[in-house]
Amino acid sequence: MANSPENLHDNRLDFRAPPPSPIATGRRSSVTNDDVLAEFLEHSLRVPDLILPDRVFPRQRSVDAPPKIDFQTLDSTETDSVARILESFSGTGCFQLVNHGIPCNLIRSVTTAAAGVFRISPEKKATVSRSQEKIYGFEEIHEEDESEMSSEEFVWGRDENLKLEMEGIWPLAYSNFSEKMEILLSDIEKVANKILLILKETSLKNSKFGNEMIPEQEVIGTICHLYKHYKTASSDRWAGSLRYDVIRMLIRGFDCSHSLCLHVCNESSEFHIYSKKGWISFCPDKDALLVTIGDQMQAWSGGQYKHVIGRPIFKGENHKDGISMAFLYSPPTISKSSNVIKREKTISLGHQAILAILLSLAYYFLVYIYKKF
Repeated sequence: MANSPENLHDNRLDFRAPPPSPIATGRRSSVTNDDVLAEFLEHSLRVPDLILPDRVFPRQRSVDAPPKIDFQTLDSTETDSVARILESFSGTGCFQLVNHGIPCNLIRSVTTAAAGVFRISPEKKATVSRSQEKIYGFEEIHEEDESEMSSEEFVWGRDENLKLEMEGIWPLAYSNFSEKMEILLSDIEKVANKILLILKETSLKNSKFGNEMIPEQEVIGTICHLYKHYKTASSDRWAGSLRYDVIRMLIRGFDCSHSLCLHVCNESSEFHIYSKKGWISFCPDKDALLVTIGDQMQAWSGGQYKHVIGRPIFKGENHKDGISMAFLYSPPTISKSSNVIKREKTISLGHQAILAILLSLAYYFLVYIYKKF
């Protein structure tokens, strides 16, 4: 019978799965000596001895102090003050300005008042801390940074919201401090504006750079970064805090675009200039304003003048906690002022249309009166 057990058994045998293919014997390795291969892999997988960044960073170069420029000689054609400024901008990106006319008593009065800003309690400082949306206020200090902290920072400017917030946590003294800052800021802006105008006139005569002093952008006005520098007792801690400051300055820099930065740093032992190539240090002249280049000057010069960041350093056993200020100056752009003038002298299309309609009505009215009478 077709369905007998014997036949079913035969059918199952006919449809069973084929046995697996036999495993092919591999070819002999082309490397005849396994020891050679093992030695190659050992050397290839070995991690090389690397020089870690903290062994060579930060790179410091001590240089001679940048030139001292007499502010009163900038208008004189008999001196080479402007040429020395341009040379310093191409080199270190910094020069010292002496005989600038800003009273020393005013600077000391402002720094004394500024010291009170940093005596505000940490809880109140946290309510006026800086953020991505707000450029003014106290720089936030994290707990892990306190051991490496060598300074505190407060950013001041002509901002009504900052004024209201500071008067809320420091009601009696902030008005006095702000009034003194306004006077000093006005003098700083006069000095910075004169430097830029003289540089602009010189560059236009030489046809070296563009016609505009800085590229068109939103101008927020001059702001001031105030720093309180703490005394560090041990040299090891000072070196650690310096390394922290260098890395922080190179990463963060200044949040606001500016043309020039004028530094007030009386009694500082050193002044450091940071750039992407490293940093240099020198001993500044007493009572001199230190002027460094901003990103706007770098753009205006086509990259010939490099943007640098300056920072005073207070160190030594006899050093007391010091106050320094960095004024970021950014003048209004020429293009914006010229656009305002053009808008004042032109008549809009809407006004022209209204004027045409009025003239047409007046014409038809005169024709009607002429025919009537």
